[in-house]
Amino acid sequence: MDKFVIRGGNKLKGSVIISGAKNGVLAIMPATMLAPGTYTLENVPNLRDVWTMSQLFFDLGIHCELTNNQMFIDTTNIKSYEAPYEHVKKMRASFYVLGPLVGRFGRAKVSLPGGCAWGPRPVDLHLKGLEKLGTEISIEGGYVIAKANKLIGTQIHLDVPSVGATGNIMMAAVLAKGTTIISNAAIEPEITALAKFLVKMGAKIYGIGTNLLEIEGVDELHPTNEVIIPDRIEAGTFLIAGAITESKITIENCNPYHLTAIIAKLEEAGCELEVYNDKIQITAEEPPKPVDVTTAVYPGFPTDMQSQWVAYMLKSNGVARITETIYPDRFKHVPELQRMGAQIEMSDNTAIVYGGKKLSGAIVMGSDLRGSAALLLGALIADGESEILRVYHIDRGYETIDKKLKQLGADIERVQTDFY
Repeated sequence: MDKFVIRGGNKLKGSVIISGAKNGVLAIMPATMLAPGTYTLENVPNLRDVWTMSQLFFDLGIHCELTNNQMFIDTTNIKSYEAPYEHVKKMRASFYVLGPLVGRFGRAKVSLPGGCAWGPRPVDLHLKGLEKLGTEISIEGGYVIAKANKLIGTQIHLDVPSVGATGNIMMAAVLAKGTTIISNAAIEPEITALAKFLVKMGAKIYGIGTNLLEIEGVDELHPTNEVIIPDRIEAGTFLIAGAITESKITIENCNPYHLTAIIAKLEEAGCELEVYNDKIQITAEEPPKPVDVTTAVYPGFPTDMQSQWVAYMLKSNGVARITETIYPDRFKHVPELQRMGAQIEMSDNTAIVYGGKKLSGAIVMGSDLRGSAALLLGALIADGESEILRVYHIDRGYETIDKKLKQLGADIERVQTDFY
């Protein structure tokens, strides 16, 4: 196991290149199962979650190689239709293989998912959608058993615009007979990217980028290649890294259109941002104004940036309220920030952050991906030395974040430790 050792207080400067989107590639990889053949994906981040999906692919008989952010996939000889618990427990996105397996082969056995250690995130919307398409679903021994003779297009309304359910249903529906309508569909950039990839494979999908998707089933698809979109959450995290350290940095290889809610809140807090086609320069010369945030589905303020905003508001001279509406119990980072001296009160699903108090270096422990990023941001401004344990959580979604921060001037190093 590794840990990060950070000595806070350094200003950042320079530029950083944003990697490909974790959630983008984890949706597109399963889509390659829909048509036998070879695929090349570019701008693929070298992440723990990507390797978990690759290991699952090997178990299914799919050849998968990742070299220099280029991934080669061969789905010609899929030999298994089972996604075992040992992989799915590590990462919820493994559940994405359910739709493609049912769509192409009419059967699948997929473990109920695991992932981050916070909150129930049920998969009932995935299953209800597949059932409406004609799939027989049963739960046995912690596994979803899915069988379908032939999928038939239908109308599916999602109670909430679930990203995972939208992706799974869409991937199953592209090979169904007839037309499928998904209303209240998710419109996150990663879903839009998945839909465009499916169209390149030969799918007929209309309304891409809206919450009403019309999918006209086709008899077959064909392999194609793709470039993974930039990671908007990594981009947002680095913007806050620049803001919290009162620095001037540039993030490159990003899509500012995917970051409108984050940019608006940073400007409200007093940061200056220069936005270009594929890069953003942020300048912060003083502590931020306290700015309240309420998470919402895209294009609202993302839940995956909530913990980072909590950390940022510790630097403000006032009180900010951060309300979590997507996953109300997603606040495991709060007690660890309090170990560093943060003054935060919890009221139901709202963190009340009292800013302006100096943080002190401490030993803290990550328990999920984005919460661990918040601890890293807190350590950047804390007096003295901090240690962040269980950085494998961060490695799930941030490619070499320690090297990128060091390149910007942070005093950070990765150290091996016996602590698990």
